Amino acid sequence: MLIYHASKVIVEYPIIKKTKYTKDFSWGFYCTRNIEQARRWAVRGTGEGIINKYEYTENPELNILYFKDLTDDWLDFIAHCRLGGLHDYDIVEGPMANDTVWNYVNDYMQGIISREQFWALARFKYPTNQLSFHTLKALGSISYAGNEVACE
Repeated sequence: MLIYHASKVIVEYPIIKKTKYTKDFSWGFYCTRNIEQARRWAVRGTGEGIINKYEYTENPELNILYFKDLTDDWLDFIAHCRLGGLHDYDIVEGPMANDTVWNYVNDYMQGIISREQFWALARFKYPTNQLSFHTLKALGSISYAGNEVACE
């Protein structure tokens, strides 16, 4: 199955690097199953957007966490990771806290809104898909399959 990584450069050899800020599922190499989502992300900011393509083969030996929908477990996991918490999963897949949903997550984490208020605000937002690779073993389940220039 093809998955996509949005960037400003060709990423033939993905890496996992620790950065200043953690993401939804902590540090990792992030992709999506949705090419339209990758296109939207690739054209943000300045410079030419690139959609890197990878063939992904699921490996049952990997420790994979999958969130099908927005749930309390998803919210708790995102809050944990965004606060710098780590986990032992090779791959995590699930909804992405887009900018609007992220603002609600942040308000929840800061105690500005309750869990019930978060769900009242977030239930009509449609998060996108993300698939994050957190170990070298996980990166072994994808292989570079080319790229295309992203156009709006």
